[in-house]
Amino acid sequence: MDASDAADDQRPIAAPDAACAAAARARQAQLTKPPGSLGALEALAVRLAALQCRERPQLDTVWISVFAADHGVAAEGVSAFPQAVTAQMIDNFAAGGAAISVLAAQLGATLEVIDLGTVAASRAPGVRRAHIAPSTANLAREPAMTAAQLQEALRCGADAACRAHAAGAGLFVGGDMGIANTTSATALACALLGRPPRELAGPGTGLDARGVAHKATVIERALALHGAALGAPREALRRLGGFEIAALAGSFIACAQRGVPVLVDGFIATAAALVATRLAPACAPWLLYAHRSAEPGHAHLLAALGAEPLLDLGLRLGEGSGAALAVPLLRLACALHAGMATFAEAGVAGAGA
Repeated sequence: MDASDAADDQRPIAAPDAACAAAARARQAQLTKPPGSLGALEALAVRLAALQCRERPQLDTVWISVFAADHGVAAEGVSAFPQAVTAQMIDNFAAGGAAISVLAAQLGATLEVIDLGTVAASRAPGVRRAHIAPSTANLAREPAMTAAQLQEALRCGADAACRAHAAGAGLFVGGDMGIANTTSATALACALLGRPPRELAGPGTGLDARGVAHKATVIERALALHGAALGAPREALRRLGGFEIAALAGSFIACAQRGVPVLVDGFIATAAALVATRLAPACAPWLLYAHRSAEPGHAHLLAALGAEPLLDLGLRLGEGSGAALAVPLLRLACALHAGMATFAEAGVAGAGA
């Protein structure tokens, strides 16, 4: 299967391995602790065992892809920062100065930054260039992407999943960067969930109450413009999404197709996850959710996905930073599962003995 094939959301996705889950659950029952005393950590270890098809999962190799792109809707004044910041932050990622750069280094994770198209030029070495266009079109006035651009963005995401798989990654994290991308993600969430913009719109990069109200008005206009066409998830993504949101969705589907578990970041990534599960429902079990974002729309997305995030720290940075912060928790769940002695090994009487 090549990278372009991986972008096909109809390609079969395997179910988690029930036998490995049962074996991991049986091991948990024999570890030197009261049953269920490690709470969600036990369930995480069992779930990762099923996804990795091994009784004792491990997360030594973590792959982080940060997708960056500009949004035409920035012209509507929906962000507290100028559009030039997208390219500047790409340079910051590459130089090691961004939050995700620091976190990736601490985790020993592979970090790649993918420039899908920015209005200002990014010149930093080490950035993967995959330009689709300088930005999406203004979703409040026309579809954000052409059909060809959407397919290219999905393919770019699938390519990243392919690289992670080839590197033997036990976990994939997708990050995002793009001025005005909370507007795009909110519009997409409103369309897919049938919720009003004033309920889901949030501060993004730091808008005040007046700015949030303006953002909601812009999204209302976009929803009215695109109307009934938003009923199909792929068309909603084309009309309201961003290159990086589409790439995230493509990467999540391709990871599931290749058997690589995904740790989903915050609001932007969860909007992409909702699209991915609408396009390829079988990918849902492969997605774990890292944290609950402070963006108001995130709670609605998590509820729609039936997701219980691992952390709740009031984060709303993006970049994959919240997911990176949750990686040590997953690693510790695996370490406890693999490293604790059983009652028999420790010579300790088990429950009911």
